[in-house]
Amino acid sequence: MLVAAAVAALVWPLLSSRTARAPAADDGATTSVYRDQKRQLDDELEAGAITRAERDRQLDELAARLGAELDASAGTQSAPQRSTRASYVTALALVAVIPVTALLLYATFGNPALLQRQAQSDERAPMSHEQIEAMVEKLATRMKERPEDPAGWRLLARAYTAMARYPDAVAAFIEAAKRSPEDASLLADWADALAMQKQSLQGEPLRLVERALALDPNHPKALSLAASAALERKDYDAAIAQWRRLKMQFPPGDAEATEIDAMIAEAEAAKRGAPAAAVADGAARRETSAATAGGAAITGSVTLDPKLRDRAAANDTLFVFARAVDGPRMPLAVARATASALPYAFRLDDSMAMTPAARISTAGEVIVEARLSKTGGATPTSGDLRGTSGPVKPGTRDVLIVINDVVP
Repeated sequence: MLVAAAVAALVWPLLSSRTARAPAADDGATTSVYRDQKRQLDDELEAGAITRAERDRQLDELAARLGAELDASAGTQSAPQRSTRASYVTALALVAVIPVTALLLYATFGNPALLQRQAQSDERAPMSHEQIEAMVEKLATRMKERPEDPAGWRLLARAYTAMARYPDAVAAFIEAAKRSPEDASLLADWADALAMQKQSLQGEPLRLVERALALDPNHPKALSLAASAALERKDYDAAIAQWRRLKMQFPPGDAEATEIDAMIAEAEAAKRGAPAAAVADGAARRETSAATAGGAAITGSVTLDPKLRDRAAANDTLFVFARAVDGPRMPLAVARATASALPYAFRLDDSMAMTPAARISTAGEVIVEARLSKTGGATPTSGDLRGTSGPVKPGTRDVLIVINDVVP
């Protein structure tokens, strides 16, 4: 468009001259010959018989010959006719040379691929929940057809974990473990999903964590899960030891190291035999941390889509929880009520964390989900009703969640 605009701006004054007259017959014949030769050169370039550089050089020679021939016949033309002829020659040369030159310069110094990638990027739209579920189901179907792919099972397991389908995630992790060497990251992710399914890190989840640490004693996620499991069973010495090992992996003064120090201090307070004081001290510490961050509590309300009202019973259990957009899928805070409380005003903060190792105030962004459970269990089951927010930052107020989806 820029080239066309530039050519038009230059050529229009030449062609619209008030002194212009129709060219002589000889001049018209000469110009026709030039156009035929130019067309022939274009055809040879397209057929690959000549290069673009050869074609441009011959075009320049044609333009020079045309100008010479027109000049030779200028003696028989009047001054206005000579002016008109010169204008047409100049315009023709501009039309031929400027676009070719611009394209050659762009082909040499530009990058057309960037335009294509940008166009493709602009066309991308956020995927809907239904599209994501369809992709996951497609992957699940492919794994049934080709079950010997461990990488595919791991990908499917993590997708199920992200969708809070923990039983399916555990089953996929089992298939991945059968087909690949023991890996600390796989075991830690498997333990995390199993703990979410059981709502406890004790038993098999802890055994998986121990296997992960046997392979990699400094694996960050395994250390964090081990510390959380120890705190869950009130083994404060073990929790402190694991957190200290985890802290060694961060530079002094790092935000992660500071947060680990706070968890160690709480465990040490509980260990000294003053649980009430430890709880009060931990709450005060969390409040101080939240105030420093501008307030980590998330507040809002949950409503039920009228279209699903006949599918909800008053005694259905309502779970409202926040989980990190990036990181372990374990909820950072959980509130519980019943469907009879809808519309339900909620508040999620660090005091509602499942473990001190995973809190709202430590997350960059979280997603808040509300779910009505028919069974009263924390694990999603088919027929449950749910709704989610988009990513929000800790401290966000007035988050509105509409329960408008059914768990398949």
